[in-house]
Amino acid sequence: MLFMVIEHFDQARVKDIYARFHEKGRMIPEGLSYVNSWISADFARCFQVMECEDASLLQEWVLAWGDLARFEIVPLVGSKETYEAVKKHL
Repeated sequence: MLFMVIEHFDQARVKDIYARFHEKGRMIPEGLSYVNSWISADFARCFQVMECEDASLLQEWVLAWGDLARFEIVPLVGSKETYEAVKKHL
């Protein structure tokens, strides 16, 4: 399943976030896959798409970074799958 992860950064800690990333990488547990990410121009948020079948892997990952960012995690459904579900009710 895909998840949109919105990381909210304390802008005073952005350099700390990148220093940890440089030192330790993403620190993603096995079974959780990074798809892609985008950073807002003001460094306030990072939007990441992650994929996994076990949401507890996201929780494990959040715990590794929770001292530097606040997380919002949104399960995603593809447009095609959503259309098929909605079409049944039209």
